[in-house]
Amino acid sequence: MGHAEQSAALAARVAAHFADSAQLKLAAAPALVAPIARAAAAMSAALQAGGKVLACGNGGSAADAQHFAAELVNRFERERAPLAGIALTTDSSALTSIANDYGYEQVFEKQLRALARKGDVLLAISTSGNSASVLAAMRAARELGVRTVALTGRGGGKMGAALGAEDVHVCVPHERTMRIQEVHLLVLHCLCDGIDFQLFGANP
Repeated sequence: MGHAEQSAALAARVAAHFADSAQLKLAAAPALVAPIARAAAAMSAALQAGGKVLACGNGGSAADAQHFAAELVNRFERERAPLAGIALTTDSSALTSIANDYGYEQVFEKQLRALARKGDVLLAISTSGNSASVLAAMRAARELGVRTVALTGRGGGKMGAALGAEDVHVCVPHERTMRIQEVHLLVLHCLCDGIDFQLFGANP
């Protein structure tokens, strides 16, 4: 393949990613709008009552958890008071000591048990829905009276099956990790906007 052909093939791959991502978002909207709205309502109620949202996930999902918590604590698109969001993925001393002393599966669970209170919300993120460390946090959340919003893909996996009646499942209908992650980011922005709308009204 010559340089010109390779450049054209690369450009075609990039264009295909844009098209695939856009098509998935539009196709997923009918199934995801209602659970996203329910999740935003649950988070807003917890924050309004003086609670907090705690987020966890691994790898790219850890980055999403931190992104979401930062949008709450700092701001999203408007000037407003800081909101209580905590990413359970950022304390390297807690993460490494728990993983070293007890096992990696407990890295989020033990932090949740220390920091969460009844009425808080756990944002549990996993593209496969099968992350053992996130599942452990979900089990602890149920014991503590903390509602879970699960953000998954690929049918929801074990996380989908572990949710209770008061929990919310936002499951992206796709198999590829990168596509699921792209929709997860859109979902997080929808949650941020929904929380601000419910707590502070329409953005002037």
